Amino acid sequence: MTTKFKVEPLKFAKIQELPNSWTQQNYIDLLEIMDYGDISDIAPEELKEMCLMSLTDYEPEEAAKIVLEYIFKDRLSKGQTANLSNEMLDEKMWEEYADLSMHEDFFNVHQLLYLAFGGKFPYPEAVSFEVRITANESKGLSIFKDHPETSLIRLLVAGMPENTLINRLFDEQIESGEFKEAKDIIWQFKLEQNTGPELVVKIISSMYWFHDFKSVSTYETQLEIDEI
Repeated sequence: MTTKFKVEPLKFAKIQELPNSWTQQNYIDLLEIMDYGDISDIAPEELKEMCLMSLTDYEPEEAAKIVLEYIFKDRLSKGQTANLSNEMLDEKMWEEYADLSMHEDFFNVHQLLYLAFGGKFPYPEAVSFEVRITANESKGLSIFKDHPETSLIRLLVAGMPENTLINRLFDEQIESGEFKEAKDIIWQFKLEQNTGPELVVKIISSMYWFHDFKSVSTYETQLEIDEI
């Protein structure tokens, strides 16, 4: 069944830090790994700054290795961690690493290291944007029930240029069928049900994927609901 949708961009902003990416417990864990000493006297609001300062006691590569090992644990081998801790000084691993499922975590690692070491690591840049999606009938919104990321990407790509990166790399998945990578391209999202056949969606992802969306105006498209 084909359903028509209107997609209206509401907000688009560049961000350098993802919501809730680092918690006080994360900072405590890293301080303990770095043998900071007695952490009990550090005020909660000072934990982040103390963690950043402690990281700068190491060379950038060694600090990167510490954070990588903490975040990825057994998902990376020691050899991979050693190589990546050097490559991260020049390369945006949240865009370039082969495993898309690790991109969001790589962004968070880069973001912390960039804060600690400034320009020694690539500048982290993500996007946060909102769209209003209106279906021509209420049941059209059922596409967001089981595979929301797939549906979102197909709707969003319809408004971007044909040569946009997602289209070039995943043209077959955009067209129809299973799209496993969708959940790794969209890092975070929130669906807000409004009245009738309308949703407002808040999306966070990499600038790498969605930089073309910043200049998109309201458009209409359609999806084959049965194929999602």
